Amino acid sequence: MKIHELETPALLLDMAAMECNLQTMAKFFTQGSARLRPHFKNHKCPTLALRQLAAGAIGMTCSTVAEAECLVRHGVRSVLIANEIADPIKIDRFVDLARQAEVMVCVDNEKIVDAIAVTARRKDTHPGALVDVDVGLHRCGAQTGEPAVRLARTVLEKGLRFRGLMGYEGRIRKPPGPEKMQTGNAAMGLLIESRDLIERAGIPVEIVSAGGTSSYNISGQYPGVTEIQAGSYLVMDTDYRQCCTDFHLALSLLTTIISKTGGERVVVDAGLKTLSAERGMPSVKGIDGVVLKKLNAEHDLIQLENPSLPLEVGDKIELWVHYSDATINLHERFYGIRNGQMEEILRIEG
Repeated sequence: MKIHELETPALLLDMAAMECNLQTMAKFFTQGSARLRPHFKNHKCPTLALRQLAAGAIGMTCSTVAEAECLVRHGVRSVLIANEIADPIKIDRFVDLARQAEVMVCVDNEKIVDAIAVTARRKDTHPGALVDVDVGLHRCGAQTGEPAVRLARTVLEKGLRFRGLMGYEGRIRKPPGPEKMQTGNAAMGLLIESRDLIERAGIPVEIVSAGGTSSYNISGQYPGVTEIQAGSYLVMDTDYRQCCTDFHLALSLLTTIISKTGGERVVVDAGLKTLSAERGMPSVKGIDGVVLKKLNAEHDLIQLENPSLPLEVGDKIELWVHYSDATINLHERFYGIRNGQMEEILRIEG
């Protein structure tokens, strides 16, 4: 099937660009001691997760228990839930899942450690936990230093398996340069200082998990960091492309022009229900002199700065996805495209 034969709106994945991104990241992690544990929350596609594992990833990262369940269901044997869980129902599901595969969770609160431990004892299992350390993002995470040591000790005392530390430095989504390097290294320094204190307290630290697409080549080379959670690199959107020039844009939305008023604007059949504008406006792929001006629920308004452009009702055009996390979440599938043809359908789950 050719691209123009697809029903719109359709989420397209450029397979050649995606494969290039896959290999670029995989190659980086053949050169040092850190390993890649890609983040599933971005693409939410089990098929892509399995391809990341086949390219050398040691396991997968995710954000929710539902995502972890999806990964285990599709055969992924090592999963890190890089987030806190507090709902008793989710704790119960996590403990059940940890009996089926190596599924670990992050903690930053003694009350939740106790709740997980109570459920684990009832189910006669010992799931793994990482202490989440706040390295400057000021979102989740225990304080660095002694608070992190105390929480690691609590994990052990309550009967869980203490696996290590996580510290997410997501605030360094900046273009490459000295400032970005300095900020990233400072965050990793805080994380490794906490690791050293925990080890001096006699507690082994197996895992030090950090990083993302915007910082993989900083955190991934920092001494002591064992794994990186990069996710968005695989499909790459125009938002991340501003700070991650190593990767190719691979994600677009195919749309159909449904209205044209004079020569000043066209309207396509996609809006906020299929395309996110949360971090900025998407852009039109491969056509100069057009600007996407407004997203409504079911319509995107595109201004024609050049009225002579040969765009007519019924034409199909692609929009570059600006924020992939929030756009992918609106769809059930990717259409894998190569050389103008639809090559495969990849299901979005979790």
